Amino acid sequence: MELKIAIAQYNFCVGDLEGNTEKIIQLARKAKSEEEADLTIFPELAITGYPPEDLILRPGFHDRVSKCLTRIISALKSETIILGYPELIGDKIFNSAGVIGKNQWITSYQKQELPNYAVFDEKRYFSPGNKPAVFKLGNLNIGLSVCEDIWMPNQAKKCADAGADIICNINASPFHQGKHSERIEAVKESVATSGLPIIYANLCGGQDELIFDGRSFALNSFGEITAQAPAYTEGFYTLIIKKEGNFMTPWGDIVKETDEYKLIYDGIKLGIKDYIEKNNFQGCVVGLSGGIDSALTLALAVDALGPDKVTAISMPSEYTADISISDAKQQAETMGCEFHIIPINEAVKTLSSIVDKLIPNLKTSVAIENMQSRIRGLILMARSNSSKSMVLATGNKSEMAVGYATLYGDMAGGFAPLKDIPKTMVYNLSRFRNKYSEVIPERVITRAPTAELAPDQKDTDSLPPYDILDPILEKYIEKDLTPSQIANSKSELFTVERVASLVDRNEYKRRQAPPGVRITKRAFGRDRRFPITSKYSEASRN
Repeated sequence: MELKIAIAQYNFCVGDLEGNTEKIIQLARKAKSEEEADLTIFPELAITGYPPEDLILRPGFHDRVSKCLTRIISALKSETIILGYPELIGDKIFNSAGVIGKNQWITSYQKQELPNYAVFDEKRYFSPGNKPAVFKLGNLNIGLSVCEDIWMPNQAKKCADAGADIICNINASPFHQGKHSERIEAVKESVATSGLPIIYANLCGGQDELIFDGRSFALNSFGEITAQAPAYTEGFYTLIIKKEGNFMTPWGDIVKETDEYKLIYDGIKLGIKDYIEKNNFQGCVVGLSGGIDSALTLALAVDALGPDKVTAISMPSEYTADISISDAKQQAETMGCEFHIIPINEAVKTLSSIVDKLIPNLKTSVAIENMQSRIRGLILMARSNSSKSMVLATGNKSEMAVGYATLYGDMAGGFAPLKDIPKTMVYNLSRFRNKYSEVIPERVITRAPTAELAPDQKDTDSLPPYDILDPILEKYIEKDLTPSQIANSKSELFTVERVASLVDRNEYKRRQAPPGVRITKRAFGRDRRFPITSKYSEASRN
């Protein structure tokens, strides 16, 4: 006996209930007619997109979900699908998987394990289910499971005890570095506990800070990978279910992707593309300074959207080196995007004359530096308003962590692609991009980083070198270590405590920063939630 199952690894937009519904219907028909699929599996909450957040609390939202389900049932005459949707029963809402086939509702399953950590808030919205669900397809008994359930081996065991031959687990599992290997290991444990093969069907696409990398897969009864879909790629990934001895085994193509920089780069590209297009912007604007952060941001933007949808603007001041302007111009021309040079000297002089009486020693204060950045932000936002293009902020995680950024200046924008990328990773990703074609001038990569807001300014005037700073930030922000746990000597402790203090007191800036793609296990925003007003400091207790 053989059955063909198609994993529909596709991108669904949050809140587009009717659009998602039509997409599900068309894909189900296509899977049946072109892939000859006996069953098509859609991701977790495919009807609503994931995560719908507080939309799920609106009564009208559930009325529309109900109408969409009715539409799907009436439309699918010969097709059978597994579909993720929110299920309202009485006063409780469940994160459910439903089975629809041949104009009939077959069964449903309510997710039992509700994640409530990191970027997940499911206990805010959903109630847990309490029983397994198994349905028959041909001679195959298929157990249903939703995302977090598969991380708990006892849930897989419940499917086995209920008579399942195989488990289909539908997911909206967001990406972070190392996440896929974590998924594989978790599912292997569930295979070992249940003795069943498992199909893991994941979402693909970007939603605000989150990116979903797809990479759906299947494991056989021995925990071996027998199918693996590519990252960030929409499509049908077809499995043939064969009976081999006493076991049912899913077989399909295996795509191995191990280049970490490619996974991160492609993930940020997807995040940019989906954020801009799903929010109905026509393109993006990048302030191209001639430095490494804006250079990488421009490369990502052009690769994500195409050169015709990207505008780069160089805004030199009296402190901007000629090489910064020429390097910016060279990159914009190489990448084929629209480019402008808008000097800001006259604007700085005019604004200085207006505020001079308010600010003693203006010319030597940090205020004059921030004024330059804010004038640039004003120019970029003006272009955004006139062209329906979103400004991409170019700051990186290292800068956001220690507050080395200007509110309403270089932090201005609608999206910050590098918000979760440490500075050292910015360099690594730039070198990675240039392996394919050298779009970022080599001098931009090798030159010492500088904000160019004061004479002969270097980042190291204000911060430790990034190869020292970034490991400290990783241990303090992502691993929650104290300065005394991080430092290896008394001299190093002084540096670590200074860095920790900068992180602690710049929460107010980060809270006002635009959203950006989540790449690490602990990103600013949804992941790391610290009070803005707080007297607590790790640096003061060592």
